[in-house]
Amino acid sequence: MKRLLITTLAEYQTIFWLAVGKHLRALGHPVAFLSFDDRSSDMLVTHDFKVYSAVPRTQSADNNHEAIFQQFGVTHLNHWLSHERFAFGITNTPSQLRRFSEILNIADAACRDWGSNGDVVLIQELGGFLSVVGSYFAARRNNIDNWFIEPSFFRGRMFFLRNHFSALKVSDSYTGIIPDDVLNYLNETLQKGTIVIPKKDSHQYTTAFKKIINFRNARRLLQKLIDKYIHQKKQEFGHIGSYVLTHMRMLWSSYKLRSQYSDIGDGGNFIYYPLHVPGDMALTLRSPHLLDQLSLIDILCRSVPVSHKIAIKEHPAMIGAVDCRRLRELLRRYDNLHLLSPSINNYEVIRKAAAVVSINSKSGAEAALLGKPVLVLGDAFYGASPLVHKLNNIQDLPSALSTLLNQSQKKITREMIERYFAAVWFHSCPGELYVDDPDNVRIFSQSLIEAITKNQP
Repeated sequence: MKRLLITTLAEYQTIFWLAVGKHLRALGHPVAFLSFDDRSSDMLVTHDFKVYSAVPRTQSADNNHEAIFQQFGVTHLNHWLSHERFAFGITNTPSQLRRFSEILNIADAACRDWGSNGDVVLIQELGGFLSVVGSYFAARRNNIDNWFIEPSFFRGRMFFLRNHFSALKVSDSYTGIIPDDVLNYLNETLQKGTIVIPKKDSHQYTTAFKKIINFRNARRLLQKLIDKYIHQKKQEFGHIGSYVLTHMRMLWSSYKLRSQYSDIGDGGNFIYYPLHVPGDMALTLRSPHLLDQLSLIDILCRSVPVSHKIAIKEHPAMIGAVDCRRLRELLRRYDNLHLLSPSINNYEVIRKAAAVVSINSKSGAEAALLGKPVLVLGDAFYGASPLVHKLNNIQDLPSALSTLLNQSQKKITREMIERYFAAVWFHSCPGELYVDDPDNVRIFSQSLIEAITKNQP
């Protein structure tokens, strides 16, 4: 039996993990927590769980951390620091390096202590924060498997990633009889045009104005301020000023961009590029060379055949997050570039598009589900699918776009689509992160244990 060490970064995560921990403990699985949030640590301790606080209480004065990084096999440091630079606006590299090394040491001590009485696995939500990255490297140094969890393409299902940050690659197609529930899911998705929104992120899918004028967000902000400045509690997501400033900028940008929205009309003569969440780890860590999406859009406008246009749309969870000034300049420079309203349903746009370009977003998979030509630029679970074209060199973009628009180059049948997405279904497991109702906790816990035990040596 494996001993589980679970990382938690915030109270909303801990509420879920606490329910999971209780369920697993009742089934006989030892569970401990590596907590990066003081409020979470207090909560877990009251329920008699072993808690390793990963919040440094004192800062090391030593600025030479090279030896520590070498011990843990950490190379390409700027790569691992990049996510927090974009997420929190951090510009102090020495401070990041100091914190990274402290996390490595604390997580290493937790892995060694919890693993002293048996085999251990580390469980984490996939992410790019130094807390997650440092815990990963600490686990691997101790020969402990790190299991990342991320939402799959299907609602209510997850991907489990063992010892890597890369996207799970699904290149095969299902060869058996496709279950009715899979076919029904695919057909219902096509009929209703329902985009995949994990429940944990559903509150993000609204306008920038509603995010600011929102009682739930205001209450959380007040609680964070009280915890940080009155109770002196440490928080992983404690960059409150940066968070507030980012959302004020989003509000202003969304207002300035409203006048730039275009109508897609009847469609057919445009290539669709749906913008990813800016600074998401799918870009910062999985496809860092494509992190600057506005530069990519500039290249797309100069690479598309003159017979077609480029249509873009902001991610509905981060309306106003793009650099308004740079985007308006691109719209002024290129008359073949059109900005669509983020309120338009993604499936509606994809259906009218001649083709879709995606780095690694779910929109690329949605386009493949609709049988549209898809060009994949980054590290995506569907990048090796027979349904899409994969571009390995951005310099080949002009010819790749021409090939993409030539439908005769790649014949896609409905059966091919159904068999590929059936394979994706069977590479995923039921359950959702941070949904603490009893049924989901039970299903999630079962999927977690099955994933771990199935891959035991």
